Amino acid sequence: MAPQIRKISGKFQNSKGSFIGTVELDPKTGLILSVQKDRVLKSSNAEELVFDPNKFVIFSGFGDIHVHAREDESGKHKYKEDFLSAGNAAINGGVIHIADMPNNPIPPTDDITYSKKRELADHSPIRITLYAGIGPHTKPLKAHVPYKAFMGPSIGELFFYSNEQLEETIRHYKGCNVSFHCEDPEILEKNQNETYHEDRRPAIAETLATDFALYLIEKYELVGKLCHYSTEEGLKKIIDARKRGVKVKCEVTPTHLYFDRTMLTDENRHWFQMNPPVRGPEDKEALLHGVKEGWIDYLATDHAPHSIEEKLKGTSGISQLDTYSLFVTWLHKKAGVSLEKISEICAENPGDFVAEFLPEEYGKGFGKIEEGYCGSFTVLDFQTPTTFKKEDIKSKSGWSPFEGVTFPGSIAAVIHLGKKVK
Repeated sequence: MAPQIRKISGKFQNSKGSFIGTVELDPKTGLILSVQKDRVLKSSNAEELVFDPNKFVIFSGFGDIHVHAREDESGKHKYKEDFLSAGNAAINGGVIHIADMPNNPIPPTDDITYSKKRELADHSPIRITLYAGIGPHTKPLKAHVPYKAFMGPSIGELFFYSNEQLEETIRHYKGCNVSFHCEDPEILEKNQNETYHEDRRPAIAETLATDFALYLIEKYELVGKLCHYSTEEGLKKIIDARKRGVKVKCEVTPTHLYFDRTMLTDENRHWFQMNPPVRGPEDKEALLHGVKEGWIDYLATDHAPHSIEEKLKGTSGISQLDTYSLFVTWLHKKAGVSLEKISEICAENPGDFVAEFLPEEYGKGFGKIEEGYCGSFTVLDFQTPTTFKKEDIKSKSGWSPFEGVTFPGSIAAVIHLGKKVK
């Protein structure tokens, strides 16, 4: 069993900048007791970790708020992933809390099904926040939880067939925290016979659904989030909505920032199939610019751990929890995203998103290097390259789109509530 760490020293990074210092942790709770700037410990021992400030950067622990861990009370999809393996894959990727989506065989759409899934999620080595599902005729839970709505068919049966049906349900969720998968069901149906997946789910499906999601967010005063954003045109709509005061935020996946349609071939296309699909180079560049300019709030993987056999048959979804922090090193070193922005979209904003849904033992929550927050940290080395291999994967899926990719940095350590877990 890993010893409880009492102090961590080195170069810390947040969205305002970096500082050299020492953080003291409560050995009983794993929460931060104090932050002492300009004070550095001399050497490491089992209870005190010192990271060379010239080589390592210490972030508050990263959070991925869009993951499909697959486990529910039916157990039907545990062969893909379960809460234990998802937690281990997250830690492997430098992530210390995740939020799990509700499109399970038995979706958590009421207090009973949600409670049963909550019990299972607590088996994970890290905190898992659970979204409740919104589907035809559902109503808000008594428990205070975030919600997810699939506007059109994706993976699972929890979706709407029309905008009218969606609004009839959403009106009951006034003021709630609701995330939307933006793909218009009528556009999807119209294009279902196209040859390629990217054409069966064209960009206009996302942009039209974005219009309607923004309308719902504004009309019903939702705390809105648009998931796994992929289009330049749609991002413009989000920016315009924000400028007029609409409470909407959005995510982007590593896939949509790293890959584009020109990189697909008949041999590799099935590995990159996801909903929404990868887009053109101009969309990829617009999303990266959106990250740098602060219009995109979260780096979230949409981790979808289907088996290799399922991927070969054309199942949509990409397994990528294991590579979260390695991708972050690319985002900084190759794509030019600042360390301040990385802290914001990988640590602080995800921490803010889950804070209101956490139990008391997590103190003030995740994402900040301040007194009362979780003593959880992602420590990165931006100088030592890493080639990611199949044998590095902890997800049950057993595959990754980044197999064989050499990232410009590496994960030096992962500390969760005062314990070194990687």
